[in-house]
Amino acid sequence: MPLSALTAISPLDGRYARSLEPLRAWASELALIRTRVRVETEWLIALAAEPGVPEVGPFAPAAAAKLRALAAAFGEADGERVKAIEHETNHDVKAIEYWIRERVAGDPALERASAFIHFACTSEDINNLAYALLVRGARDEALLPAIDRLTGRLAGLAHENADAPMLARTHGQPATPTTLGKELANVVARLRRAQARLAAVRLTGKANGAVGNYNAHLAAYPQVDWESFARRFVEALGLEFNPYTTQIEPHDALAEAFDAIARLNTIVVDLDRDVWGYVSLGYFRQKLVAGEVGSSTMPHKVNPIDFENSEGNLGVANALLRHLADKLPVSRWQRDLTDSTVLRNVGVAFGHSLLGYVACVRGLDKLEVDAARLAADLEANWEVLAEAVQTVMRRYGIEDAYEQLKGLTRGARITPEALRTFISGLAIPQDAKTRLLALTPGTYTGKAAELARKA
Repeated sequence: MPLSALTAISPLDGRYARSLEPLRAWASELALIRTRVRVETEWLIALAAEPGVPEVGPFAPAAAAKLRALAAAFGEADGERVKAIEHETNHDVKAIEYWIRERVAGDPALERASAFIHFACTSEDINNLAYALLVRGARDEALLPAIDRLTGRLAGLAHENADAPMLARTHGQPATPTTLGKELANVVARLRRAQARLAAVRLTGKANGAVGNYNAHLAAYPQVDWESFARRFVEALGLEFNPYTTQIEPHDALAEAFDAIARLNTIVVDLDRDVWGYVSLGYFRQKLVAGEVGSSTMPHKVNPIDFENSEGNLGVANALLRHLADKLPVSRWQRDLTDSTVLRNVGVAFGHSLLGYVACVRGLDKLEVDAARLAADLEANWEVLAEAVQTVMRRYGIEDAYEQLKGLTRGARITPEALRTFISGLAIPQDAKTRLLALTPGTYTGKAAELARKA
């Protein structure tokens, strides 16, 4: 059966393929192969510039440029050729080495140095750097921009609705009023904090051989300071050098990044569920989309499917991210291969994350605030002013303030008239009484509007 959007096993490459285009440059197998080529060629260029390894170079600028062009121009046909070689070798990284040798054949300077392609490297020297570069690229070029769009849209809604009073609910019950904008601003602040932590993760890399000790390097060139060489090489790729590893770089930085994405995803899930609830309460209406159907049998339905889609995808993403974060730093002795197959699912975790962000933004774009519904809910719950009344009573030394308001309001609906009658009978200063009598559920919002506008 030919592969297509309809025959793809994963919905990421089927139903949702178009939404994930920004990730393909970082999360596809073609991207992995291309980045391995980049690491291998940069390693050869670095060796050629090392005076202690005279058999390799130095390369003329044109030779180095030709090597770099192998990765820069690497396309699908090149990837197919690498896969064909891998079919023979049954080794994906060795196939890269052989492919580069093919491409430099006939160039005297590069062909002479071809024996030093993959010199003193274990496959993990190439893979750990390639994956670090891909994760960094996917984070910086796909995930963080999507979060920026989500946070920006949410901040816009927070500012637009900074003054829109809303009944809060704690434990699902009517509680002290807030504003709709302030509740959205809370999420903006959380996302920005989580986004900053993700952006701050420094991806690490190593280039120290089969068990991390430069054994083969020193056997061939004992006079070269290989640790300094490896540090310069890793840092030139924009990664942080890790000097202490086994055969594998221990993936602690990758785990930190995956944990950071999972925490960020959890915040978006919390937002999805809250907005879903506000739609259910009628605080938000959803804009109608021509031709769209909400239910196969109930024509009236306009379902909050974007927030449900977001929540579902982020749940799948977090299941994978947490497995990646827990599993990758654990390896038996100096090496086992369990990380290899697991790492191939990083793009799947990132894909579901990106789908979650996109769906959430799509849902936010469809929302319209129902001010009348917000006002009606507040007007039906005057008992929420009991907090203000008993707190003022405490200030002025009235005994059993809390208990008096509890007796008046707990589990009961209070009319404005009943509450004002109670306030009027209090032995408190007139200015305090006047302030309480002027309160309504819609004006008892504290600094909510101010906080929302600052988000």
